[in-house]
Amino acid sequence: MSILHTVNKSPFEKNSLASCLKFASDGGSVLLLEDGVYAVLQGTEVEDAVIDALSRVSVYVLGPDLKARGFSEDRIIDGVKVVDYGGFVDLAAENDKVQAWL
Repeated sequence: MSILHTVNKSPFEKNSLASCLKFASDGGSVLLLEDGVYAVLQGTEVEDAVIDALSRVSVYVLGPDLKARGFSEDRIIDGVKVVDYGGFVDLAAENDKVQAWL
C-alpha cells in the first residue's frame, strides 16, 4: 500500500518531519507544505536527514508555499521535486492513503 505523507509544520518547531521520516516506508512519498517547506532548504540542520530520506522515499515540496515564504527553487536540496496544487492532487490520487503529520 502506497502512502503520501504530508508535513505542514516547520522542523524547527515540531518533530513532525522526524516522525514522518521514521515511519515512511521505502518507496513512499513525502510532501512538504505550509511551514514544512523549511525542511527542504539547503544549509539547514535538517538537510542531512532529508538527503538520507531521498535514498528511500520521494520528497516533494509545494511550490506556491515555498514562494509564499520568499524562497526560490534554487534554494532547495537536490533531488527534492517541486509540485504545484495540481501535482498535490495527482500525488494524493496516485497513493492509496494520505497521512498528515501534525
